[in-house]
Parts: sequence; C-alpha cells; structure tokens
Amino acid sequence: MQSSEQGHDKDLIVILGDQLSEDISSLQGRSPARSVVLMAEVREEAGYVWHHKKKLAFVFSAMRHFAERLRRAGWTVLYRALADPATRASLTEEVSAVLAAGGFGRVVMTEAGETRLKQAFERASADWPVPLEICADARFLASHEAFAQWAEGRKQLRMEYFYREMRRKTGLLMQADQPEGGQWNFDADNRKAAKADLFMPQPARFVPDAITQEVLEMVERERGDHFGILEGFWFAVTREEALVALEQFASEALPRFGDYQDAMLSGEPFLYHSVLAQYINIGLLGPLEVCRRVERAYYEGDAPLNAVEGFIRQIIGWREYMRGIYWLSPEGYTDQNHLGAQRDLPQFYWTGETSMACLAAAIGQTRQEAYAHHIQRLMVTGNFAMLAGIDPKQVHEWYLAVYADAYEWVEAPNVIGMSQFADGGFLGSKPYASSGNYINKMSDYCAGCTYSVSQKTGEGACPFNALYWDFLVRNEGQLRGNPRLGQMYATWGRMSETKQRDYLESAAKILAAIETL
Repeated sequence: MQSSEQGHDKDLIVILGDQLSEDISSLQGRSPARSVVLMAEVREEAGYVWHHKKKLAFVFSAMRHFAERLRRAGWTVLYRALADPATRASLTEEVSAVLAAGGFGRVVMTEAGETRLKQAFERASADWPVPLEICADARFLASHEAFAQWAEGRKQLRMEYFYREMRRKTGLLMQADQPEGGQWNFDADNRKAAKADLFMPQPARFVPDAITQEVLEMVERERGDHFGILEGFWFAVTREEALVALEQFASEALPRFGDYQDAMLSGEPFLYHSVLAQYINIGLLGPLEVCRRVERAYYEGDAPLNAVEGFIRQIIGWREYMRGIYWLSPEGYTDQNHLGAQRDLPQFYWTGETSMACLAAAIGQTRQEAYAHHIQRLMVTGNFAMLAGIDPKQVHEWYLAVYADAYEWVEAPNVIGMSQFADGGFLGSKPYASSGNYINKMSDYCAGCTYSVSQKTGEGACPFNALYWDFLVRNEGQLRGNPRLGQMYATWGRMSETKQRDYLESAAKILAAIETL
C-alpha cells in the first residue's frame, strides 16, 4: 500500500458537522487536487438524542452551505444527505463504504469533539485498509495536554484561575501583565434585574435561502416527530451571516450585556445576549476572533469594561474550561450521580405545559427558539431538576437535545457538574440550589405565576421554596461538610420542628404530584 504522499492514492478528509471552518486542522497542508472531502448527514447523529428540529435544520443547512463553499474553493466534496436511501446509518459506515471503492491512502480528520464519536472512529479504523490520522482541533486555545498540565497537582479545579491563564495567553484586556481596570473579574457589576421598559435589541435574523428551505422541508418530513417548533427558522447558516450576527451584537446588545446578563424577562428570550454560541461551536466563527471584536468595542469606547470582560470570560474562560473538564474527567462522566437522584424527568420539560411560570417561560422559549440563556438553564430548569432529584443523565440528555449550541463536550460538564452537582464537586465548589426568591429577584416571572413565591409551604406555595429545604435535608450526608452550605444548614437547625415538618411535608406533596405542577 502506498501513502498519499508517495503514490497516487488521495487523502479522504472527513469533516464533521461541527467543524465548518476553512481553517480546520484536517484541511491544513492538504491539496484539493490530492484530497476528497466527505461530509454526511447520518441517522445515528440525527437521532442519538431527540434533537430539536431547529438544531437539526441549523446543522444540516450549515453543512450544505459549507460543502458548497469548499467546492468553490476547489475541493472535491462527497456529500451524503439524510433523506438519500443510500446514505449509511453512521459516519464510520460512510467512511468504510467510500474506502471500499479504493483510491485512498489514508483517512484524515480533526478530532471529534465528543468521546462517543472519537471512540467510534478509533474502533472502526482498526478494520480500514488505510490508516486514520487524527489532527488536534486548533480552534481551542487550550489543548488537552495544556489543560491537564494546568490541572495537575491542584486540590480543586476552579475556572477563575484557569481564566486568568487564558487572559495572559491571549493578551485580551491586558496591560502588560496586569488586567485592564485593575481586576480580573467584574461579575459583581453584572447582576441587575431587567425591567420591561428597557430597549431590547434582537439578534440578527436571516431569511432562509433555497438550500435552507430544502433542509427545513426535509427535517419536517424525516424528523417531524422531534422536539421543538421548526417554523420561524432564522439562524445564520454561513460564515458571512454569522459575521453579520457578531457585528449586530457588538454594536447593539454588548453595551448592556454585562449589567443584565443574569436577568430574565417574560416575552424577551434574548435580552442582551449574543446568541452566537451555536455559530462558534459549529465553526462559523472563531472564539478568539469573536473576543477580539468585543475587546475592540471597549477600546473604541462603544461598550463598558464590565460587559466586555464578562463576555470574554464566558468564551476563553468558561467555554475552554468546560472542554478541558470534559476531556480530563474520568470515563463515564455522564453516568455520575453523586446525590443518587432517581426521579424521571417530568413530561413538562418536553411540552412546556406547567403552571410554574418560570419553567413554562424557559421551556416554552426553548421549544420555540432552541435557545435559553445561561441563567434560565442553570437557575430555572437545572435548579428545579436538582431540587426535585431528577436522574442527572436524563437531565443531561434533555439539554443535549433541546439547544442549538449543545454539544456534549460543553453541555455535559455544565449539566452533570455545574447544574446537577452529580460529579460531587469535581467541577464546581457547591450545588447551585436556590428557592424561589432568586428567581423573583432576577425576573418578572413570579408576578404572574399561579404559585406564590412569598408563600413558603402549603397549597399554592412556590414549589422551589419547599423543595430547596427538602434538597438540603435529603442530601445532608453528602453536602453538610461543604463550607459554602454551612450557613444554610445552620439556618435549618434554628427552625422549629413544626416549620421543618411543614417544609418536608409540602415537598413530599409536590414531588408526589410533580407531573401536574
């Protein structure tokens, strides 16, 4: 067998659906004349969780547009569509079928972002007649090796210290070796509650072209029973459109992003958020390019430091940290269940039909837009699931399915580690648990809710209130030693036995009737 460099065999370059960048590492140093690119929409990837229909349409349309972009640049592209009866069930089967025709000296791909897919390719390649070359994914600032080196020897892994290393590495918002403004983190300035009279910019919206229209029809025909609402599709599906979305965010929403990034407001699913994560995660935008554009807004006087620092921290801090944790964590990370939660995910997570206004709002917009911002995910849907003792793997699979920006490398640590505390503190220092008071403070949801946030127990009380204390009592063995929860356990201890009993009895009634809340 001759290599592609010595003989006449070509490289078969596999481009995955979240690798839609012309500077992806698998294309670098390859000649279009000596290579064939393979892209495929396959049933296994479309159906391993119950993906939102808008998410499927976004990925498939972006893939098809990227394939056309590569063809215009001179690449030969083999593209397999989901609805084609000849398309194989999995990506590895597609590669095997192409290799069977001969003419290739090796398979080249950028490392898959999810362990599931990476392992599938490694297993399948053992039976291929040519070698598999896996390239590192250079779109990330911290390699697996760099993150492992940073983590080695640390008693606790905390994002803040990793983030500072990323600031130094990139030079973002740095003056020599010191952070701009004299401090690393301006999060204390970013916790204002939104009011309905604020001007609310909207993310850039794009009219579906012929390619996207064809995809929309195909998704409805082939995956019409999937979660979510397909109508009203507006996502960017090309790099050019994603760049427009970036500019619109930087000029219109960024200035107030910092102040209101934790706020929630009825009827306003986006507020000042960028809604760029799905474009970065799929490859239409580069993370550093986005951060440089946002940094420029600060230096040109168009956005305040707290907004710019807060946004950059989410990308070079939190996003990179999540990926590092995902690949550093032991096998079976998504199976972890430190708190022993066993309850099934309530059906209203799929339907949005609940009298709890906060959950109805967050899930309703998720069904409509395949989007909810980080506080809705963490402190509404995630908080309720943890308080109610929902099986964390079911919670993880729900998040993976319903959001357009969700890929396991970023979603699983956020859910298993941060949202559900199912990894026992490997990622976060405490469970993000709260009663209804936090939601009332940061949103207007409670004002129109069937349940009263001011009522602590009994009929008509906000379910979050009793569930919060029940959660602490139920998990006392695992959590009492946590120094960040000591004050809450002390508060519980000072309550009268009657009050404690009221909380626990109310929680028991809520959990017994969870499907009817």
